[in-house]
Amino acid sequence: MAKQPVDYEAQLAGIADQFKMVRILDEEGNVVNPDIMPDLTDDQLVELMKRMVFSRTLHERSMAYSRQGRLGFYAPTYGQEASQMASSYAFEEGDWLFPGYRDIPELVAKGLSIEKAFHWSRGHVDGNRYPEGLNAMPPQIIIGAQLMQGMGNAVGQKLNGSKNVSYTYTGDGGSSQGDSYEAWNYAGRFKAPIVFFIQNNGFAISTPRFKQSAAKTLAQKAVAAGFPGVQVDGNDALAVYAVAKQAREWVAAGNGPVLVETITNRLGAHSTSGDDPKIYRTKEDIELWTSREPLIRYRAFLENKGLWDEKTETEYVESLKEEIQEAIKAAEAEPKQKVSDFLKYMFENPGQNIKEQIAIFEAKESD
Repeated sequence: MAKQPVDYEAQLAGIADQFKMVRILDEEGNVVNPDIMPDLTDDQLVELMKRMVFSRTLHERSMAYSRQGRLGFYAPTYGQEASQMASSYAFEEGDWLFPGYRDIPELVAKGLSIEKAFHWSRGHVDGNRYPEGLNAMPPQIIIGAQLMQGMGNAVGQKLNGSKNVSYTYTGDGGSSQGDSYEAWNYAGRFKAPIVFFIQNNGFAISTPRFKQSAAKTLAQKAVAAGFPGVQVDGNDALAVYAVAKQAREWVAAGNGPVLVETITNRLGAHSTSGDDPKIYRTKEDIELWTSREPLIRYRAFLENKGLWDEKTETEYVESLKEEIQEAIKAAEAEPKQKVSDFLKYMFENPGQNIKEQIAIFEAKESD
């Protein structure tokens, strides 16, 4: 039989070999790849830990408030602290953030008040009113749509000669959306200054990663769009920061976009809307990934350097709880929305029938 013109097996294997996972810390917090250690001061290393502890504390309080009926929709972030907070720490104040609904911690780190974050979860319009100078969009509920928005903004930044970049997040499920592929294709074609993060947390609601795509990695999806992709240990804060920092520098230099896949795990439900992970996950799987969660290894790393201890963390968590408690009280004190306001916000130039409805509701609301 004549030799085939293409060795398909070798081609598939070769692609996967190009995307070896980047790691700096092992699961015990030991440095295993010192050559790529990011150049961070001791204060910056501690600040990164504080951001991750904040994210964990906000998650725990938000879950409690949700069970109490004080919050509406909430997407847990337990287990993804390094993926979210270490990556966002690599960007600058003038850069634009386009988050998904699980990315509240990055928004708060960017400058959004916790109160406004709670307004968003409660469905209040004030959760979408951002102060001037906060370069971020509200969390996107439509899966993958934030990638299109971020790409469009990045192209605009390039045309305007901006030195800043855009960055956006989705999950492994979002990487299967048509919007994502369109955003990558267009961004690659026009060398948009944007970093795309795929937080591969293992599940798109209840659908495991291996059922979503035959691709060996999600990072390799960048290849078809003509730009670099990299896979990183998403539970290794130092590796995530190093990869995100390099990606930002690459896109800021005008080289076009980068796709970063962070390998992490969602250690809770998909959201507070009734999902039960025990139905589609095993106890052993959850326990394994819990033992790998990011705060354990980064805490060990800092403790070995004498930069962190249990007392410091306990005191910091208590101060955060007080701050978060004040934020939920402020959110609950905000006047409730009116139906007439919904109509006013929806239509810039309401027709006669809408004007009549507004008048009817305003009359009822004034009673």
